[in-house]
Amino acid sequence: MSDTLPDRLSTDPDSPFYNAEVLTRDIGIRFRGEEKTNVEEYCVSEGWVRVAAGTARDRKGKPLTIKLSGPVEPYFRGPATET
Repeated sequence: MSDTLPDRLSTDPDSPFYNAEVLTRDIGIRFRGEEKTNVEEYCVSEGWVRVAAGTARDRKGKPLTIKLSGPVEPYFRGPATET
């Protein structure tokens, strides 16, 4: 696996942008210069993140999200681990 993150990534297994291999590593997201820990999906080229809206859930049990616009900087927190 390379050390570059995809332009768009989601934590939802039903999403076409879900990538289990990338998500096995520890990923950090800086949004507008602040560290975010509740990001469900991001897109660097379009400049937005989807974050969980509290503890609210939809009828399928997935968290409700809010789309926020601004500069997005995804990064790997630690070195790559060999498996």
